Amino acid sequence: MSDNDTSKMDIKPGHDYETTGHTWDGIEEYNKPLPKWWLYIFYACIVWGVGYTIAYPAWPGIKSATAGVIGFSTRGNLADDLAEHEAKLAPINARLVEAELTAISEDDELLNYAQNAGAAVFRSWCAQCHGSGAAGSSQAGWAAGYPNLLDDDWLWGGTIEDIHTTISVGIRQESDEDWLRQSEMPAFGRDELLSEEEIAQVANFVMSLSGTPQDAALAEAGAEVYEYNCASCHGEQGGGDTFQGAPNLADAIWLYGGDYDTVYQTVYNARYGQMPAWNERLSEAEIRAVATYVHSLGGGE
Repeated sequence: MSDNDTSKMDIKPGHDYETTGHTWDGIEEYNKPLPKWWLYIFYACIVWGVGYTIAYPAWPGIKSATAGVIGFSTRGNLADDLAEHEAKLAPINARLVEAELTAISEDDELLNYAQNAGAAVFRSWCAQCHGSGAAGSSQAGWAAGYPNLLDDDWLWGGTIEDIHTTISVGIRQESDEDWLRQSEMPAFGRDELLSEEEIAQVANFVMSLSGTPQDAALAEAGAEVYEYNCASCHGEQGGGDTFQGAPNLADAIWLYGGDYDTVYQTVYNARYGQMPAWNERLSEAEIRAVATYVHSLGGGE
């Protein structure tokens, strides 16, 4: 045993407590008991902990934790808080539902509420597809196909009434008004409605409506293909038709991309983008609020 480490416990002259016998560089370790006040608090905490597990949900079971004798529930508290919040908002929500959509902007209080409530609804339910800033993903790539809500290019119309209807019934969803938002583009190549040469021709013609085609000669031949197969929906000049959701092909705004390969694939396989019918998940007040919010972003008609 070295001089620096001993197991001998003794009381040094002038000290009240014995040492543990451990020393290091002349430093000795006292063997003092814990203060009584600390021990009392420690024991009280043990008693409090046992009581807490009895009073509140604590012990895990196979399906759920013990309920606790006082019946406390964080879910129940949340439900009560939400109900209280909804009760406070009921009067202004009733005003929002009763107001004409076009008149909401004329009532400053109602407009302010609708924009703030609509922004919250948008962040919760819409931002996942349209982006937190509502700019969508209107470009080629794996995330293409989500419309930009900030511009003036609307497939089904950008008035507040049109936006409200689109949010309510969705796009290509079953609803009581199943004639709404139900258009479908033919798959001209997959269903052998056009030959690959004709698809190449019309793809180049479509590109020529808003920019430079890949092949000018094919674009010229594609004008006739377009006239017989596409003009009935997209218009003779490619301006589109919001009534049936046919995109404007002449404004250089592309939902899936405007390069040749993407346009070719669009004609060949068609597109069938869908949007949920939010009237099955949101209240009428929430739909009106988010319609007001989207319309106020700058792209509404």
